[in-house]
Amino acid sequence: MNSIALFFAVIILAKLFTEWVLNRLNRQHIHRCEGLVPEAFRDVMAQDVYEQSIAYSLDKARLAEIESLIDTALLFLLLYTGFLAGFYSLLTRCIGDGLWAQATVMILMILFLGVLSLPMEWWEQFRLENRYGFNKSTLKLWVSDKIKGFILTVLIGLPMVAMLLAFFNWFPKTWWIWGFLVFFAFQMLMVILYPMLILPFFNKLEPLPEGELKDRLMSLSERTGFRAKTIQVIDGSKRSAHSNAFFTGFGTFRRIVLFDTLLEQLTPAQLEGVLAHEIGHYKKGHVPKMLVISALTGLAAFAVIGLLAGSNWFIESFGFSLHQVEGSPLNLRFVPSLLLFSILTGYVTFWFAPIGNTMSRKHEYEADAFASRMIGDSQPLIQALRKLHEKNLSNLTPHPSYSRFYYSHPTLLEREDALNSRITEG
Repeated sequence: MNSIALFFAVIILAKLFTEWVLNRLNRQHIHRCEGLVPEAFRDVMAQDVYEQSIAYSLDKARLAEIESLIDTALLFLLLYTGFLAGFYSLLTRCIGDGLWAQATVMILMILFLGVLSLPMEWWEQFRLENRYGFNKSTLKLWVSDKIKGFILTVLIGLPMVAMLLAFFNWFPKTWWIWGFLVFFAFQMLMVILYPMLILPFFNKLEPLPEGELKDRLMSLSERTGFRAKTIQVIDGSKRSAHSNAFFTGFGTFRRIVLFDTLLEQLTPAQLEGVLAHEIGHYKKGHVPKMLVISALTGLAAFAVIGLLAGSNWFIESFGFSLHQVEGSPLNLRFVPSLLLFSILTGYVTFWFAPIGNTMSRKHEYEADAFASRMIGDSQPLIQALRKLHEKNLSNLTPHPSYSRFYYSHPTLLEREDALNSRITEG
């Protein structure tokens, strides 16, 4: 094991250890909060629901520990036994070393890695989520979703990888700049196309029926200057009892989407509070800010791939051989470099997650404040948040270190305190 391989082995194990420590801290904290519902949450959950939320949180934490161990073991098996490099060489010998052949090799390896994650995904869906009444999917629907996902990976990923590979061979020094520009433009296009072409591939979307609720929500949309053309309802209940709301697209393509489970769980006033919060993200400029951050991180990622793919030391550290380059019309460093980058980058960015989550929590506070101001009352949103935490059996008592590291949203108590303090101040 050379220094590069050793460095990543340390990073991988450090991530596993950090996850284990944070998970154990969280589990111990949850155990300390067992028993009677804490006074701060007496109006949120009944005793029996609170006990269920404790059990659900502990079961999820245990599953997360097992999943981390399995993922780490599989990664070491793939990278440090030469299996991944050998698999790449086998596919290249069978399929070829041309542009579309190498793009196909890359997609097949991505699909192979996706298949390895299926057992844990199945267990979470049909064991854990089923145990607590959240799973509404059938095995047939679950398999159908995975097949559709694989099809989309091929249809979208194959030409994208082929294009990047062509850039890499046409412009060896600057390919990553052109690759990033096309990739980012494609991302922007998908913001528009996703709700129109991709989302209906998995879910049924229907306009919110005419009536008092639609009038109320559309009035809020006009009052806040959001001016959405339509509000749609998505049939999330066919897969899960969990609920959500979001908006997609931008400009004239903007759409508000509500889960059907959300309509069942919340009152019209509470739904107005949730929608006002989502509009708050738009009005406070969070979307363009995140797009800028996404563009900068994407450009940095392409620059790193450009550096790694420009030399042999990175891929050779994990057993990839370049003997097949001789006589090939392509530089065959690209696919192994891209594959290794896609596998290992999460183990580096993991350490920066708290920074992104800190910014995300700031945005959530700002969106909450906007919703309270637009409605003229913080109670609809507070009551909606309480109801959602109850229905989703959310962990009301996470360990502070765990929530600071992982949570993209403030805890329920933090959000309530912030909303109530604005009432006091105002």
